[in-house]
Amino acid sequence: MSQQGGRPAGHEDDWWEELYGDAAVGDTGAATAPDSLDDRFASASGTLHEDPPPADPLPPGPPPADTLPPVPPPRDAAPPVPPRPVPPSPGASPPGVSPVPRVPAPRPFPDGTAAAPPRRPALPPQRAPWEPPSAVPEGPVTFATDAGRPDGAAPDGAPAAPPPPREPPPAVPAPTTADPRAPRFEPPPDPPPSRAHVGSRPPTYDAEPTALPAADPDELDGLVPDTVLDGARYGACTLRAASVRGDSARYRGEPRRDALLAARFGTGERALVLVAVATGSRAAPGAHRAAAEACRWIGRAVGRSHARLVEDIRAARRGDLKSGLHRLTDRSLGRLRAGAAEQGLEPDAYAATLRCLLLPADPDCRTRVFFGVGPGGLFRLRDGAWQDIEPQAAEVKGEPVVGFGSPPSETPEGDRLTMDLGIPTPPSPYEPAPEPPREPFRFRTSVARPGDVLLMCGAGFADPLRGEPGLRAHLADRWSDPEPPGLAAYLADTQVRVKGYADDRTAVGVWEA
Repeated sequence: MSQQGGRPAGHEDDWWEELYGDAAVGDTGAATAPDSLDDRFASASGTLHEDPPPADPLPPGPPPADTLPPVPPPRDAAPPVPPRPVPPSPGASPPGVSPVPRVPAPRPFPDGTAAAPPRRPALPPQRAPWEPPSAVPEGPVTFATDAGRPDGAAPDGAPAAPPPPREPPPAVPAPTTADPRAPRFEPPPDPPPSRAHVGSRPPTYDAEPTALPAADPDELDGLVPDTVLDGARYGACTLRAASVRGDSARYRGEPRRDALLAARFGTGERALVLVAVATGSRAAPGAHRAAAEACRWIGRAVGRSHARLVEDIRAARRGDLKSGLHRLTDRSLGRLRAGAAEQGLEPDAYAATLRCLLLPADPDCRTRVFFGVGPGGLFRLRDGAWQDIEPQAAEVKGEPVVGFGSPPSETPEGDRLTMDLGIPTPPSPYEPAPEPPREPFRFRTSVARPGDVLLMCGAGFADPLRGEPGLRAHLADRWSDPEPPGLAAYLADTQVRVKGYADDRTAVGVWEA
């Protein structure tokens, strides 16, 4: 029987009948001589050892014309029938010796043509990674016919016509209108470029320095540069600081009266950053030296007590901070008054205003401490709007704090306000001291939010910021970006000029991450 369960017509299954049918004698067909086990093995081995079936069809892809495989024989064609065993003749192998099996020859097709043995078709050439897609041949796949030539080939001896080129698919027009419901990604706008000036008219003075200050060959260390620029990044804040000589001082060849000090005390998360800004008295001959001395003295005092200050800031001991920093400020400014007395000058002739910021390096501590004496400004840029948070005189009135010019407050444990900050308490060498009218001590602590910009500045920059709305709007646009400006960009922003304001400009900006 065939594998489909029916009995096919014709002679294509005769080999089965001859091998296993009723006419067969034994297991190996009819024979005049008795067969052996070796004869049966040879017959079955010749029957089972056939060529493997043809491989599965190839995936779509046009192979080259010169590598087209021949057509495999039809599935309904009968497999080749092995020849029947021949009776042993005289001189043949004795019983018990296996003869050499014979390879069956392929049977011809019904039309008389010889059938080629099946073989695996050749695979189409693969495209190399560096070749363009056009290198892969395109078009329909052709196979060999029973005559042995490709489908669609020319008659015998004529070259095959190339397949017609495939037309490219029609271009799909891009949509002209976007889905209004789809979310639209818009990159954040860049900050506007910095401006040379704001207001209706430019200032009278030139924008660049004109004259240098007069120099003393024996006191070259006292020369003050026209511009000071500094910056750092600690904890959650980025610092930018600049001090620029005013337009009038540049024109007249006068030194910059503002002084700027940025210092770090300690290491790691226990470090403390101090930024001090001092301004000498106007028209005083040594105003720039008094401002520099005020910054150095407050820096020395804070640096010696930075460990305790860091603990007080992290523990939010506002009362201890206010009283201790008040005392440090009074002692630093008291040295200036004593120096004026030694030089035979009026106390106001050798004095300075002082404003300071304390920034802990601990990223988990966002408390910012401001303290100082004298005019200036403390601003905060939050959500694109400026807030004036300068402590006013009405907010700082109250009980006087122990400091220079007052008898020390003694307790059984000693001077607590001084000992808490680690400052020795010997009698002050500056008593008695002159009692000029003094500015109230200004103190404020604030907790920064991510995205805030805290700005501390002297009077030369605070006055135009309060008096010119255009300057506030311009700086708000420039500094609302979460990324802090670079040093050069920050310097350009602080030099935006406003007519009527020609004093020195010193500004300290703190960007909160």
